[in-house]
Amino acid sequence: MLLLIVAGLSFLSATLAGVVFLQRGEEFLGRYRATFTESATANMSDMFMFIDAQRLFYINMIAIVVLPLFTWMLTGDALSSGVVMLVLVIIPGFIYRRMRKRRLKLFEKQLPDGLAVISGAMRAGASLNIAMENLVKEAPAPMSQEFELFLREQRVGADFDTSLKHMEKRLPLPDFLMLTAALRISREVGGNLAEILENLANTLRRKATMEGKIDSLTAQGKLQGIVMTGLPILLAVLLMQLEPEAMGKLFSTHIGWAVCAVIVVMESMGYMMISKITSIDV
Repeated sequence: MLLLIVAGLSFLSATLAGVVFLQRGEEFLGRYRATFTESATANMSDMFMFIDAQRLFYINMIAIVVLPLFTWMLTGDALSSGVVMLVLVIIPGFIYRRMRKRRLKLFEKQLPDGLAVISGAMRAGASLNIAMENLVKEAPAPMSQEFELFLREQRVGADFDTSLKHMEKRLPLPDFLMLTAALRISREVGGNLAEILENLANTLRRKATMEGKIDSLTAQGKLQGIVMTGLPILLAVLLMQLEPEAMGKLFSTHIGWAVCAVIVVMESMGYMMISKITSIDV
């Protein structure tokens, strides 16, 4: 009789725990879904990529659930499955930052030619808005997309300075901030804006030329940093194949884990130091 009572209480406790776990899991999944879709919608719209955020969420969840299970079925190692899940959680943010960096770099590259187009149109007698409309028609993306959005905000009644602030938020580039400063100063105190934009375009071209020379001179140092960082990892993989018994102690003992931690810290510090030395800001 006592065993039946204990068994019944255990079953009841397990059921309640399962219900609470499901409720908490559903609440967490709902918050994660709302955060993911909101963030994805905002991030994609900033880059003018209009993708269904709900579909991205479902693809992300399928990948997070299926791929770790598939890894566990192949390897039978829970640690490998956890690493795969962690990578899948991190990789969407990494991809977004990579895409955004490439977009900003492309805009920065197009900016001198865009300023030359605006300056030429204004010298021919066009107003600033008409010159920007001409730029939207002639320039490729992302420059045409950004200035088209600026002009649309102007058409619906947004203030000029407010529209500039929105562009500055989307394009946090020092070169673009120089353009917005020139536009604000010209709007407040006047002046020959066409000449100012032309001089700014020439300055940005010289700056881009200097940065290209610096990148060429520091390319060897950057490659050396990558090679020196990857060489110990490659040697560890080769030694694992040649001497698995000796290398196995590196991952199965406390001293081995401590050595691995020291290696990771020193490798990271070395790569960051080389990157800092070879990164020259103009």
